[in-house]
Amino acid sequence: MKIRRMASLGVAALLGLATPAQAQSPVVNLVAKKVIERYQKSTCDQLWAARSERRGSQEQRVLDMLNDDPQLRQTFIDQVAGPVMNKLFICGMIP
Repeated sequence: MKIRRMASLGVAALLGLATPAQAQSPVVNLVAKKVIERYQKSTCDQLWAARSERRGSQEQRVLDMLNDDPQLRQTFIDQVAGPVMNKLFICGMIP
């Protein structure tokens, strides 16, 4: 009984240390996964065309959220940077 109580207190303490970025990371993970999939499945022509299109309201909300939270933004960028930059390089969109 005493061990169970101590374990519960330890879990509660760990949960109390979670930052908002860590709490929202499932959302960031989902968005990052979708961004990576979109870039991997898109042709270079589609990416060039999408560059000039206006963002949707849902995408803009995510961008606003990332802009407001540096930790969350870092988590997102760490996930998408490699796959997205690789595709942009292949498409000649970056040197």
